[in-house]
Amino acid sequence: MHSQDFFYQAIIFLTAAVVSVPLAKRLGLGSALGYLLAGVLIGPYFLKLVGEEGTDIMHFAEFGVVMMLFLIGLEVKPSLLWNMRRSIFGLGGLQMLITTLIIGGISMLFGLNVLQAIAIGLIFSMSSTAIVLQTLAEKGLMKTPAGQGSFSVLLFQDIAVIPILAILPLMANQVRTRSVDLHEPVLNETTVSALPGWQQVFLIVGLVALIIFGGRFLARYVFRFIAQTGLREIFTATALLLVIGIAVAMDRVGLSPALGTFLAGVVLADNEYRHELEANIEPFKGLLLGLFFIAVGSSMDFKIFADQPGTVLGILGILILVKFIVLLFLGRFFRMRTGQEILFSFALAQTGEFAFVLISFSSQNAILPEQVSGIMLIVVALSMLVTPLLLIINDRLVQPLFIKAQKEQEPDEIAEHDNPVLIAGFGRFGVVIGRFLRANGIGATVLDTNPDNISFLRKFGFKVYYGDANRADLLEAAGAETAKVLIVAVDDREQINHIIEQVQRKYPHLKIYARASDVRHTFELNDMNIAGYRRETYDSSVELAVRVLGELGFSRYQANRAARSFRYHDEIMMKELHQLWNEDKRKYINEVRRFSQQLENILISEKDHALHESDHAWDIESRREEIREMYEILTGESEGEEDKDT
Repeated sequence: MHSQDFFYQAIIFLTAAVVSVPLAKRLGLGSALGYLLAGVLIGPYFLKLVGEEGTDIMHFAEFGVVMMLFLIGLEVKPSLLWNMRRSIFGLGGLQMLITTLIIGGISMLFGLNVLQAIAIGLIFSMSSTAIVLQTLAEKGLMKTPAGQGSFSVLLFQDIAVIPILAILPLMANQVRTRSVDLHEPVLNETTVSALPGWQQVFLIVGLVALIIFGGRFLARYVFRFIAQTGLREIFTATALLLVIGIAVAMDRVGLSPALGTFLAGVVLADNEYRHELEANIEPFKGLLLGLFFIAVGSSMDFKIFADQPGTVLGILGILILVKFIVLLFLGRFFRMRTGQEILFSFALAQTGEFAFVLISFSSQNAILPEQVSGIMLIVVALSMLVTPLLLIINDRLVQPLFIKAQKEQEPDEIAEHDNPVLIAGFGRFGVVIGRFLRANGIGATVLDTNPDNISFLRKFGFKVYYGDANRADLLEAAGAETAKVLIVAVDDREQINHIIEQVQRKYPHLKIYARASDVRHTFELNDMNIAGYRRETYDSSVELAVRVLGELGFSRYQANRAARSFRYHDEIMMKELHQLWNEDKRKYINEVRRFSQQLENILISEKDHALHESDHAWDIESRREEIREMYEILTGESEGEEDKDT
């Protein structure tokens, strides 16, 4: 490709991304679908701005997938990977096995032989690592059971690429050597395949051992040496060299480049330069991953789709339906509940980028006819295209049904109704209060509406009942008539206010303490005249700031005094701002700025001002110094090091 052609193509791809992705995000479709649609539009069947060179770009852009798995590996420590072994090999292995058998059986019904059916089953059992992880990460779902399950399945599939690439040539009874690139990671005659079997195994094991050893013992010194240069661009170059070098080396010995870089990331997860590596690789990963999606969209052969629309859509429908059912069954078998199994099934119902590699490999080795390969390629591309749409259907149509079902679930029969304290909501805020009361011998009856949270907390001995504190009958059953205190700790401000209003009407004797979500909410709660409230992050933030002051040289007494002073003046400020909030919103904003500056001046002026003579009474180190001086004066001799420590 000439330089002018390269820059022309770069302008086309970047323009397509800049226009399509923001529009897709604005419509709630996600960036992955935006990139895919951009590729379809500029492809040879619509605007015709990209031709066959899109395939070459895809080879280059697949480094985005490689870099993504490297970054994922940096987040996964070896201990975490070991803890997930049941999910990776159990859930991932069963998914691939069952899907391969079912799709292979269906393929045989259409007249394909056993070897072809197995090849198609293995290919279609794959899912898209790039689209699934990118979309789940954007939606903040990676930490959910569905997100963890999806990661496990995708990781197993990436591992499985290695034996599949070894099995397919055996199925074909012949191996056609060809040049190797990232898009077609097969054994190259000039590297490994010409060696005897034991030498191939030795070379592969040696490469993996080198990655592990280098990451554990050598990388720290290399990165330290590079960091000492003070040149960020050299560190970036080193990070890219690491990823690309491992990818090429793995490719040369016939292994998955993505799997190799993932392994390197896992090994480097405990390295002190991990965050710097992430910061340097992330921009390249995002850009190349987007380029990969555009290349997939532009490579879709709509001529096959136009000639055989019924066949293509039929195969696509069968594929998604079979994978969805298999994944749904496995999700329930592995105890995913409350809609997580549906999200898990929708997320992985497509076929992924490695399918392009395996289809091309199968075609090259004469396992699949050209016509079948062509149809499979368009089906794979379309399945990736509809994945974001499936997740949108799940978000907007399916998940609301589970939320509604949870709300309509029959509440538990409450056995305890004579405790002095009721707690509504037992999430991250309420559970701390419950533990504190329990440690001091105070019984509390707890109501919560999250079944998963209730089930989890019951394992630790908490008596949590399913029930909505908005319902007066449940409050009565929980003992509101005889209780003394109600703590409202749910995570929705509207629900908090509604519960308070209802309780104040029916149970005016109850002292109400509530969780406030922000400053505005504290004003609302103050107007409701409850016994007390606290912003959910206020005290923890101040306490953390106290520790930071200690790290910066403040004595413990100075830091704690600064915190007390901050709380005192902030409370006064909040009372004055509350009045302005109800009267003049514009003046409120100006006063916030003035109070913030005033508070800063007050704290600075008080920093070195002693409130009394024993200003360092809480400072252990200064008291030790005073004792040492007194000891030396009285005895006339200096303490030994051992005595000083004592």
